[in-house]
Amino acid sequence: QVQLVESGGGLVQAGGSLRLSCAASGRTFSSDAMGWFRQAPVKEREFVAGISWSGDNTYYADSVKGRFTISRDNAKKTVYLQMNSLKPEDTAVYYCARSYLRAIATMTPGYDYWGIGTLVTVSS
Repeated sequence: QVQLVESGGGLVQAGGSLRLSCAASGRTFSSDAMGWFRQAPVKEREFVAGISWSGDNTYYADSVKGRFTISRDNAKKTVYLQMNSLKPEDTAVYYCARSYLRAIATMTPGYDYWGIGTLVTVSS
């Protein structure tokens, strides 16, 4: 079993920054690829960023490339999402998830464990 708990969400003005954290507990973490997804009201959950088990490889959705940075600290069993230059369209519940494929996946079926999410609201 893997438990994931996100934190760091909140209300921020457009152009501002937030850093989300995802703390993992349970079995393996350091050998797992991880991802961040988000879901806005009445929209489907979408991929935001992914990171390999070592942190050497990352991948981003086009909509956040150059503004968001995913990173991890395997010793702390934590994944981060640094979000800069936030826009109102970034408003969503953000989820972290573990990829059971042992590789970065951009689709939700590639992930088997999910956190409960943290709300990010960007005001204009």
